[in-house]
Amino acid sequence: MIGVTGTDGKTTACSLIHSILKAAGFKVGLITTVSAVIGDQLFDTGLHTTTPDAPEVQRYLAQMVEAGMTHCVLETTSHGLAQHRVTACEFDVAVVTNITHEHLDFHGSLDNYRAAKAKLFEGLATAHRKAGVEKLAVLNADDESFDYLRQRLTVAYVSYGLGESAEARATEIVYAPDGATFIVELKLPTVEGGQTAIRSQPSFPVKTTLVGGHNVSNCLAAITVGLKALGLPPQTVRRGIASLAGVPGRMERIDLGQDFTAIVDFAHTPNALKRALETARQMSGRGRVIVVFGSAGLRDVTKRRWMGEVAAELADFTIITAEDPRTESLVAIMAESAEGAKSKGGEEGRTFWRIADRGEAITFAVNMAKARDVVIACGKAHEQSMCFGTVEYPWDDRVAMRAALSARLGLRGPAMPQLPTSL
Repeated sequence: MIGVTGTDGKTTACSLIHSILKAAGFKVGLITTVSAVIGDQLFDTGLHTTTPDAPEVQRYLAQMVEAGMTHCVLETTSHGLAQHRVTACEFDVAVVTNITHEHLDFHGSLDNYRAAKAKLFEGLATAHRKAGVEKLAVLNADDESFDYLRQRLTVAYVSYGLGESAEARATEIVYAPDGATFIVELKLPTVEGGQTAIRSQPSFPVKTTLVGGHNVSNCLAAITVGLKALGLPPQTVRRGIASLAGVPGRMERIDLGQDFTAIVDFAHTPNALKRALETARQMSGRGRVIVVFGSAGLRDVTKRRWMGEVAAELADFTIITAEDPRTESLVAIMAESAEGAKSKGGEEGRTFWRIADRGEAITFAVNMAKARDVVIACGKAHEQSMCFGTVEYPWDDRVAMRAALSARLGLRGPAMPQLPTSL
């Protein structure tokens, strides 16, 4: 059992680990916020799902056992840990991507949020010990969570990151619009004559189709699991990383032949939005970055202004729109993000706009784009609905992006999904 937690990057890291295990020939299952994968079967895990409820998790695990699976990679959210959805899971490996500001509406404080994440790592000490399987924590040496989690461990850990202190480190990183290449340098502990020693091991190159610096970090997390937790050879790990073409709704490009780049991404936290926009800037070169985003109702309110600030600082143009307003006022939610944008020099009507209907907002962004620009819609990604009041309306950002692109290019394409704001 491999559990992956963190604020951002969990689904991608899980998918990378799953891909490495498949490359090694293991029969492996996967449970993420996007779906559950058991062999060749794909199961929808529901609307706005984090970690599924405990009975569902156990049902998936039972099906994996029946199907002959030997490994499972499970995306483990703070809600899932705090609400005991994974309490009966006997984890062998615990992985963290990062811990930043999120879900304070539920946890009440950042301290409580971090403590919920830490349950995954603290639980390694009491989890059932399987014959021949050592418990291991995989920590991000670049993240502020590193010392916090390390101090709560009573099992072995290994670190990854870009800094020199990391035991698995990425160097010579080259970013490209279609992915990245880097060298993995290893300083992993080895046991020699009963003594643990740190020895440099041969470095090796890695190529990924995933874009951006945050995905180099996600790759490193997965690589560290493969090398240290599973003892796989570098060539198998490399093959697993290279074979993952992408993750639904994670920097997913929509290409209908337009002369600019269109992307759908799940970034719905200030940190994730920052990383997404930094990656978009790398991809745009001399082009402009145009972002569409919103903030959810009945969720962490403090991030709304912060996300407006991030967008104003890192994008050339910002369109603030709906993202599951639920029973809150959409106008009031957008106003908070708009104030954040203004505080960082944004000018409404010139550098940022408020467009309540998400379909209209994406269309506005697409029609504004010029050659070499990057249009990125953030926050919804793979999700299949949007909540207004207490009603879930069918919605898919990828369909909406295709509809807007088709209309601009004069191509046959899907109709723009309709929301209450468009009636």
